[in-house]
Amino acid sequence: MDYKIDENRIPQHIAIIMDGNGRWATERNQPRNYGHQAGVDTVRRITIECTKLGVKYLTLYTFSTENWNRPADEITALMGLVLSSLEDEIFMKNNVRFRVVGDLKRLPENVQQKLRETEEHTAKNSAMTMVVALSYSARWEITQAVKDMAREAKNGTLDPDNISEEDVSRHMQTNFMPDPDLLIRTGGEVRVSNYLLWQIAYSELYFCDTYWPDFNEADLHKAIADYQSRQRRFGKTEAQVEEENDR
Repeated sequence: MDYKIDENRIPQHIAIIMDGNGRWATERNQPRNYGHQAGVDTVRRITIECTKLGVKYLTLYTFSTENWNRPADEITALMGLVLSSLEDEIFMKNNVRFRVVGDLKRLPENVQQKLRETEEHTAKNSAMTMVVALSYSARWEITQAVKDMAREAKNGTLDPDNISEEDVSRHMQTNFMPDPDLLIRTGGEVRVSNYLLWQIAYSELYFCDTYWPDFNEADLHKAIADYQSRQRRFGKTEAQVEEENDR
């Protein structure tokens, strides 16, 4: 089905929780890693489509800090997929800048090195920024921000009584981009799973049953069309928003 979207109201920043890879593989009597590989293919397709639509930031929840509790062989396979996906020239062909957020010190050294190289290699690309949340959790990120602010307060460079929301945002790893306009979660679960908790305070949330490997361009268009059907009020009344739009 073709979902009509207003190309003048494309969300600037889309964040996605790519859920359902393992279940997709299990339903096909395949190992979970088969689903993760299929999920990488979906990342490529959705990245290209977001670039075409004019999305400026695409943030993908790739591996959470809680995922370190998964079986060792699955973690090893996932790290291998990270490396192989970064070999793809999708970034250069589509003018996409690559960034990564998360507790990278926990990653294997070869993965860390490849992440740094990809960030440097794509730094001048400008069509869209793809951000990978890897070894990431929102509570970890907020805790790190609190520690950083506490150190600054101790050093006398930050007044605790004057800490603002802007100060907190500045200490987040995501301080280089705007907060998400739209958060999409695939796979049928209806929760945010410790993802960008500070940043999604006013994001529009969209949940669908489609497993990530099956999520395609039409599904993305459907999510954006749903987003565009909503009125974002940010605490204001409907009348106030309509009045502002009429100006």
